[in-house]
Amino acid sequence: MRGARSAKWVAGAIVVALAATACSGSDGDKKASSDKKGALAGYVSIDVGEPQKPLMPADTNESNGAYVIRALFTQLLDFDAKGEIVYTNAESVTTEDSKTWTVKLKDGWKFHNGEAVTAQSYVDAWNWYANSKNNQQNAFWFSDIAGYDDVHPEKGDPKADKMSGLKVVDDTTFTIELTERVPYFNYKLGYTTFAPMPKVFFDDPKAFGQKPVGNGPYQFEKWTHKKLIQVKAWDDYKGPDKAENKGILFKNYTTLEAAYQDVVSGNLDIIKQVGPTDLPKYKQDLGEGALEQPYAAIQTLTPAFYSKTFKGVDPKVLQGLSMAVDRDTITKTVLNGTRIPATSFTPPQVKGNQDLNTDVFKYNPTKAKALVKEGGGVPGNKIWIQYNTDGGHKEWVTAVCESIRNATGVDCVGDPKPDFATDLEARDNNEVKSVYRGGWVADYPVNVNFIKELYHSKAESNNGRFSDKAIDALMAKGDKAESLEEAVKAYQEVEKKLLQKMPSIPLWYYQINGGHGKNVSNVEINYQGDIQLHKVTVK
Repeated sequence: MRGARSAKWVAGAIVVALAATACSGSDGDKKASSDKKGALAGYVSIDVGEPQKPLMPADTNESNGAYVIRALFTQLLDFDAKGEIVYTNAESVTTEDSKTWTVKLKDGWKFHNGEAVTAQSYVDAWNWYANSKNNQQNAFWFSDIAGYDDVHPEKGDPKADKMSGLKVVDDTTFTIELTERVPYFNYKLGYTTFAPMPKVFFDDPKAFGQKPVGNGPYQFEKWTHKKLIQVKAWDDYKGPDKAENKGILFKNYTTLEAAYQDVVSGNLDIIKQVGPTDLPKYKQDLGEGALEQPYAAIQTLTPAFYSKTFKGVDPKVLQGLSMAVDRDTITKTVLNGTRIPATSFTPPQVKGNQDLNTDVFKYNPTKAKALVKEGGGVPGNKIWIQYNTDGGHKEWVTAVCESIRNATGVDCVGDPKPDFATDLEARDNNEVKSVYRGGWVADYPVNVNFIKELYHSKAESNNGRFSDKAIDALMAKGDKAESLEEAVKAYQEVEKKLLQKMPSIPLWYYQINGGHGKNVSNVEINYQGDIQLHKVTVK
């Protein structure tokens, strides 16, 4: 997201678009500071595709929408380049027992329509987000709060419209009571789904999602679906991430190659990820504008446990398929050395990452074939890997399939979807044939985020529908730890158990291999692999 958000080469292409387009100006401000076709003076353009959902924080858990949400909304806190907490709208978030948390807001903050951002703005928004009748994708993120079950029961209508754990003390103070201790709860508050909402949102949420009014560094201007989202810098913003440019143009492209060519030709400022075709030459083409940096994300193959292929599957089959993937060769050749083979379910940049030191993630065709056979094999002896064609995945999916086929004799083919939105809809509607190209970018820099948000039986982003009561119970035990350090250790034990169950097949860790043109400078990347758009300056 950003929670549960999927990224470009990660669980959800950063580029989702149906048409490459040059952006036109508005309000008579079309004269550009460069020769970029259709550019707006002082605006920064970047390749970000069509969001899957309307622009509402609690209904966005993929990368396209997340980029725009972060520009428009600011939550209580964020993280610096090293993943440490930085307070934004909050003055402080404190607790004495990890169960009751007190939030104090910075005074003077406003929404883009002039309304004051108060404690009530947060409490009302969170209650609405969590309510099951509002059908928000990220409602599960509020499940730690006392009274969540009343507004979001497993069955039937809500028994209340407010969570008992949220209390407004005054305009700049509110408290959060959890059902149990959660020592890492303050880290979760860095996810965009915890953003506040103005009163106008509740009048017509559907319309609001098309023309949002936020409290972030940028103000919404227009959304031309499947072509462009345009936002402008908000002069009255009081956060530490105040815009250093006049605005952002989020542009759609059908392919990474098309976006790359526009960067090279000067018609696009920033591309977040260069596709496999251009990876061997992008450093030469872009020179000082080339970007390369590891970040907190992981690529996986995620089985659909409801599918005919993997319903009731023996984990040995999945372990065998994992050992059939030659990660070293694929990352070095097809991905041009831009990925690091995974040794766990979590990336190195988060607290609690560990090397599981297992052969399950190492290429061994002989043992792979034996494990698949020992586990009962694959029905029909065939698997499909679902992926989106607009994200630069075809080449490596083809290579992974060839590796599996050669090692085990199990037939493997790609199941391409035209864009990321179509890919996500298939996951949401339980229409994946057998496996989908999964992946995850950190919402907060703790191993919990890569385990609970993906593999808990009730997690919204658990699109493979993995369910294991023993694993859920271990997570619940970790959540009751008395300190962040103990919670991290508890989830390390959960991760070791995941290796026995194989809710996914980790492939490799990510790094940004993107770039920018000569018209912009100060292009920096955070620990989540996101371009810090507010810092980008136009020459």
